[in-house]
Amino acid sequence: MTRLIDSTACVCDAQLWLTTLEHMLQQVNGHSLGSDAQDRASLKRDLREFLGGEVPLHQLDDLTKVNPVTLETVLRCLQARYTEDIFYTNAGCTLVALNPFKHIPQLYAPELMQEYHAAPQPQKLKPHIFTVGEQTYRNVKSLMEPINQSIVVSGESGAGKTWTSRCLMKFYAVVAASPTSCENQTTAERIEQRILNSNPVMEAFGNACTLRNNNSSRFGKFIQLQLNRAQQMTGAAVQTYLLEKTRVACQASSERNFHIFYQICKGATEDERLQWYLPEGTAFSWLPNPESSLEEDGFEVTREAMLHLGIDTPAQNNIFKVLAGLLHLGNVHFVDSEDEAQPCPLMDGTKVSVRTSALLLQLPENMLLESMQIRTIKAGKQQQVFQKPCSRAECDTRRDCLAKLIYAKLFDWLVSVINSSICADSSSWTAFIGLLDVYGFESFPDNSLEQLCINYANEKLQQHFVAHYLRAQQEEYEAEGLEWSFVNYQDNQTCLDLLEGSPVSICSLINEECRLNRPSSAAQLQTRIESSLAGRPCLGRNKLSREPSFVVVHFAGPVRYHTAGLVEKNKDPVPPELTGLLQQSQDPLLRMLFPASPEEKAQEELCGQSRAPALTVVSKFKASLEQLLQVLHNTTPHYIRCIKPNSQSQPQTFLQEEVLNQLEACGLVETIHISAAGFPIRASLCSSGCPGTHSVDQAVSHQNFIERYKLLRRLRPRASSGLRGMGPARRSSGLSDNICFGGLCLQRGTRQLTLELLESGRAQMLEQCARCIQCGWRRHRLEKQEKQRRAAMLIQAAFRSWLTRKHIRRLHRAATVIKHAWHKWRIRMACLASKELDGMEEKPMPQAPGTLHSSLSPAHTRFLGAIVHLWPLGLVLANSADGVRGFQRKLVAHACLRLPSGSPSSKVQTPQQDQAGITSIRALPQGSIKFHCRKSPLQYADICPDPSASSVTGFNQILLERHRPV
Repeated sequence: MTRLIDSTACVCDAQLWLTTLEHMLQQVNGHSLGSDAQDRASLKRDLREFLGGEVPLHQLDDLTKVNPVTLETVLRCLQARYTEDIFYTNAGCTLVALNPFKHIPQLYAPELMQEYHAAPQPQKLKPHIFTVGEQTYRNVKSLMEPINQSIVVSGESGAGKTWTSRCLMKFYAVVAASPTSCENQTTAERIEQRILNSNPVMEAFGNACTLRNNNSSRFGKFIQLQLNRAQQMTGAAVQTYLLEKTRVACQASSERNFHIFYQICKGATEDERLQWYLPEGTAFSWLPNPESSLEEDGFEVTREAMLHLGIDTPAQNNIFKVLAGLLHLGNVHFVDSEDEAQPCPLMDGTKVSVRTSALLLQLPENMLLESMQIRTIKAGKQQQVFQKPCSRAECDTRRDCLAKLIYAKLFDWLVSVINSSICADSSSWTAFIGLLDVYGFESFPDNSLEQLCINYANEKLQQHFVAHYLRAQQEEYEAEGLEWSFVNYQDNQTCLDLLEGSPVSICSLINEECRLNRPSSAAQLQTRIESSLAGRPCLGRNKLSREPSFVVVHFAGPVRYHTAGLVEKNKDPVPPELTGLLQQSQDPLLRMLFPASPEEKAQEELCGQSRAPALTVVSKFKASLEQLLQVLHNTTPHYIRCIKPNSQSQPQTFLQEEVLNQLEACGLVETIHISAAGFPIRASLCSSGCPGTHSVDQAVSHQNFIERYKLLRRLRPRASSGLRGMGPARRSSGLSDNICFGGLCLQRGTRQLTLELLESGRAQMLEQCARCIQCGWRRHRLEKQEKQRRAAMLIQAAFRSWLTRKHIRRLHRAATVIKHAWHKWRIRMACLASKELDGMEEKPMPQAPGTLHSSLSPAHTRFLGAIVHLWPLGLVLANSADGVRGFQRKLVAHACLRLPSGSPSSKVQTPQQDQAGITSIRALPQGSIKFHCRKSPLQYADICPDPSASSVTGFNQILLERHRPV
């Protein structure tokens, strides 16, 4: 820390440079600057601003802008930003995240998520984990084939990895669940809720309070967020690694058990306490440090999350009852037996704990106690069975093994339930975004197999980062023949060779000790490691330690591992008596976790006869870690480095020494050096096409480069655009080494400008193509609408014509029916009238000398013709109460009866205007018809009138009148 830059010295150097530069300018110009005081003052002001005016450190969003790039300057910048409550800073391809150790709601608000999601270029916003999340999401939405993405969240224990992963999951659940229908919206909300609910469940059953973190993940997890072709989240899958199940029965000093045990004891209701035998104030050996913490208050949240994941209330009560049985099992203690042939007796007062644990686990009490006190041995070719009482230490070990076995199976079952609830069908998703949250680097006073595996995983991840970015980028620069000065970085390959190398390594020696048919000794294991791996640079020894141990110099610092109990933990033996005991349980959950199948028994017998070596913890963990790294190699990785400002988890506290150790361990300065000096084009050509130096480096092949920028050959540069080629004036100035591509002429020396010009030209070409597509689409849409309009008009005209023809046909049919009915009625009336008249022969009637036509006007003549044609209707009108009146009525009557109008001797008396009218043409006369004639009532009745245009036949039809009674 003594090399921190003194700001006063920087200002003095700036003043010196200012004076020297002024003197040089005077010599070049050949005259004094004092001749033009205004220009001199302006130049001096610009020089002072350039040389002496530093940008405040807290305003530097990227550590590549720090000058010079050293551990001290990077440390100062991070401290200045942390003081201003700015917790995220870019470091080339990596995002540095400082743990604030306090709740800041506005820093992770949904509005801020939408702001980063809707930004055209999120990398131009302030650094945030949402920037990395949005970039990975846009990479999946590539114009080319979707590329699986992964985010590696690394850092020490307590640096904030779990919180970062939780916020990223919330971000993807918000931005990747944008349905288009109500049904899709319901499905998306259900998936989002289930994915988010997996966090509190897994944290309750897999996290614990350690010396460095109150919410430390005691297992590793890789969460695979599955996206369909529309980039909508359809599901997720969780892969876990190496649960620290030994924490159930053994906790280090000042550490605690898993959160779920404390949540049960604090959050259970009175009825539940009675059911689970958890009275208030009960002390449990496996629940140390029962002081209140925030994690204990999440019992209702855990239960609600389990309910959303498909674990109903009865199943939850069954789980919590089993966990309560494990707590009571921890209170079972033994004392040394006076006779080695007799089992170890129980400690006073623990008989109740055995009975309560057996009751909660639904196991026979005597069998539970016997499985912990007596060991069954099979020996000889005949597999004879012997029973041997266990020592006190062995009884405690078998008790702890029973608890660890139940809890590990329960945790695996919960993970399977979560996956079955949130995992989508393989045919419904095409790409994924992976979130890797593993345990951070750990170094405690007492380190055993758990810390060795955890630090081994961190070494593998660090090596993946070194191989992917630091080493690969520099080797590619060398292969391409570029001028490049190599940056020294800390390569941890030697440490990995010590841990997993061939033919001899620490892991191989520990596994070999497990296969030997003899008891393992801690001192003997230490001797074998020191003798077999002597001379390895990363292997050390603590000579002051009295306990057998060895030291491994990791990338993050040296760690001392105790060899006592290391081999037993690696074997992880499960006595068959314990498995058989759990298979006899009457509890539904335990019977499901430990099914009694004959196939398993036969397999166990075969394994025992062949004496095949069982898989150790280190072997299984190494295999799962290799699968994880293979997945990471097949994805585009992004890195988030979490830094812990202090080990006391105090807000607004920045301890420089602790942060400096973390910066040295993760190789952050080397990363910044390579990112600052490297070619930003490689860092910017991500598959989403977003320029900028903040994205993770991804080598772009020549074929991909051509595929991305080949459309620039059709670009037509504008006269006023800055994308035109450089003119001869600039070529003559010595900058002739240019690259011409399509309509662009790019200078080789300005890499960032080259990238911006390429991206700008590509955006311009895409804009032109989009405009052409829009014009063509609009023209096609207008033509389609015009065709649809013409077709609609033709359809409407045809339909109206069809309706008109239908209406006319209907009227024609109606007229035909009326005509036929009218002819039928005429014929029937003629027949009836002929029957009622006398049988007198009709004789031709001479034309009357004087006719009615002669005395009428032309209008009356036409009216008379119409009446003659419609004589039945005329008769009706003439004799109805509502008919014609006066002269017209008489005229109608005369015309209908065909009476001579000029005959003075004939007179027809018509009924009065107030008569009731005609009743029936066939009815008998109700009154009298009086004809005042000299000769005959019907003078011309037997005479056929001459046919004429207005003549009718059948004048023998008479109208019978009804007179009003006197």
